[in-house]
Amino acid sequence: MSNEWQAELDGLAKSFKRVFRTLRRLRGRDTHLAGNDVSHAQFELLIELYERGPLPAGELATAAQLTPATVTQMLDHLAGSGHVERTRSDADRRIVVTRLTALGRRKVQDKRALWQTRWQETLSGLSAEELRVAAHVLDRLGSMFDEAAPGSCGRD
Repeated sequence: MSNEWQAELDGLAKSFKRVFRTLRRLRGRDTHLAGNDVSHAQFELLIELYERGPLPAGELATAAQLTPATVTQMLDHLAGSGHVERTRSDADRRIVVTRLTALGRRKVQDKRALWQTRWQETLSGLSAEELRVAAHVLDRLGSMFDEAAPGSCGRD
């Protein structure tokens, strides 16, 4: 492997780490917000409900990779701000199911539209082929991390 290739690989690793850390910081922001504000982590719950329909808190916790206690706390805020409603399951009254309200659905649609515009503006100078290559690289990196044994990834 050439020195140039290794230098580019090192640059890709640094860029990936920067994006990953930024996303982790974004996700880790307050889960206790006032009013109708929704944190990034809470918004991830809204997206799960938008895409998958009504779900129990345990399934939401698994999907969002959060503890059930954290998800319950987040759902309290989202219910209080009118983004979700919780009801007992018809099939099993012990299970509480969370579903989006009209306000929650609008929140997801509006934020997705905003992010779609940001994606298009940020990536507008790239060709379709460059986008395909970028997606391929990200898919391969995702597979690498999926296959990695716990604790096998180095930290710096």
